[in-house]
Amino acid sequence: MLKENKRTLIVTSVVTILPILAGLFLWDRLPDPMATHFGMNNQANGFSSKIFAVFGIPLFCLAMEWVMAVVTSGDPRKKNISRKLFVLCLWIIPVVSLVCAAVIYPYNLGIPMDISFFMELLLGAMFIVVGNYLPKTRQNYTIGIKMPWTLANEENWNRTHRMGGYLWIAGGFVLIVLTLTGRLQGAWLVGISLFLAFVPCIYSWWLHVRNGL
Repeated sequence: MLKENKRTLIVTSVVTILPILAGLFLWDRLPDPMATHFGMNNQANGFSSKIFAVFGIPLFCLAMEWVMAVVTSGDPRKKNISRKLFVLCLWIIPVVSLVCAAVIYPYNLGIPMDISFFMELLLGAMFIVVGNYLPKTRQNYTIGIKMPWTLANEENWNRTHRMGGYLWIAGGFVLIVLTLTGRLQGAWLVGISLFLAFVPCIYSWWLHVRNGL
């Protein structure tokens, strides 16, 4: 799997560490320490050294991407993981790395921005994209809703991922609409995210208990 997607892995790795180049370009204008974590009120509540913010975060993302790629390629059921799904997974961490830089650098340069609005839209979009792929995900040990019941029964896996996919797409649209209308509060964000995470798991258990799947 790694050999077939070597070019994509190289491209995504380069994209993941692009924020380092931006950080070096802005080095003299960036403060030390830098704000690297923010609350729902758009205020910084966590700080790191400039070296960690510029180098550490992208390199950590790069390490996570390679771990994900190696682990996924070693999945005993990797033949069930489509190339499109693997490529999607490879692009998730580079996007996260770029988004982190797009938030951290402007904030520390004193450029006003609504961080919560930006991140909420991104979260909604990610739910929609991932939800679109869930029903197409075949049984494996690395990617998907990996519960004891989904891994033990292929029909349980398929039905859980089909329901979960539709639910995540709907949830993503709800998050985006609430964000655009200014009605998404912190409690709602946490509640919706937990709902989308746990309902498919409960549904998988229910299929096992009720239908023996």
